[in-house]
Amino acid sequence: MLDLLNAWFISPFDYGFMRRAVVGGLALSLAAPPLGVFLVLRGMSLIGDAMAHAILPGVALGFLLAGFSLPIMSIGGVLFGLMVALLAGAVSKMGGQREDAAMASFFIISLAAGVMLISLGGSSVDLTHVLFGSILAINSTALLLIAGISTLIVLTLAVVFRALVVECLDPLFLRGQSRRSGWVHSVFLGLLVLNLTAGFQTLGTLMAVGLMMLPATSARFWSKRLEGLIGIAIVLAMVASTGGLLLSFHLDIPSGPSIILLAGIGYLFSALFGRYHSLAAKLRRKTTPLTVEHGT
Repeated sequence: MLDLLNAWFISPFDYGFMRRAVVGGLALSLAAPPLGVFLVLRGMSLIGDAMAHAILPGVALGFLLAGFSLPIMSIGGVLFGLMVALLAGAVSKMGGQREDAAMASFFIISLAAGVMLISLGGSSVDLTHVLFGSILAINSTALLLIAGISTLIVLTLAVVFRALVVECLDPLFLRGQSRRSGWVHSVFLGLLVLNLTAGFQTLGTLMAVGLMMLPATSARFWSKRLEGLIGIAIVLAMVASTGGLLLSFHLDIPSGPSIILLAGIGYLFSALFGRYHSLAAKLRRKTTPLTVEHGT
């Protein structure tokens, strides 16, 4: 039994690429789920997917200029992602269109532009690497960049945590109390772009949002408190990232999809058996006998 556990859970990390991959996955799992929780609370779940595609042209330009240089591609992704967020906000204010609709329009344009740039300057292998990532191929430089960005996100969230909570619960109150309320939203979008830029190397631009949103939406079935939502989401993301890597190693399957599919299994399990709003919770409410107190 011990030999089996060692073979499945310990031995794979004798390899350097597995150690780097698991550290990178855990770093992302610490920073991404809290952002996903706030996206869910703000009713902006699909904005994460839009922003994941918005960074693609910047990543593609970095690739054309410097090849697979993660720092250059990351800088391009951050700059282009922030530009798309600002443009979407400007169009929303000028034209009266909802911000999510403007973001969706820009994300479609960005996705097409990014795929076109990579296709013109590289091969189908290059396109696949950028779109789907390769967590097993990250080197020490990529790991330091991912860890640095994740640390920055966590520290910034700690600083603006109260303002984010107030904006989620009562944005009109925050606007009435401070003229700087718009900066809270801008900082949040900036953190979102940074996280997706860190995640594209490991999970690709198409699936980086999965580690952010799936644990966050799963946590809603287990807790109603914000602290509980964030804690559970982080744990679920860590289990998915580590478990997905182990499945990838033992079954010889792609690592990125393994991580996201495992997170998806966690979501389905939560939707079926979670403590709140799940199928099991609804069945429990139906089968619990009602007690009626009669006054004397």
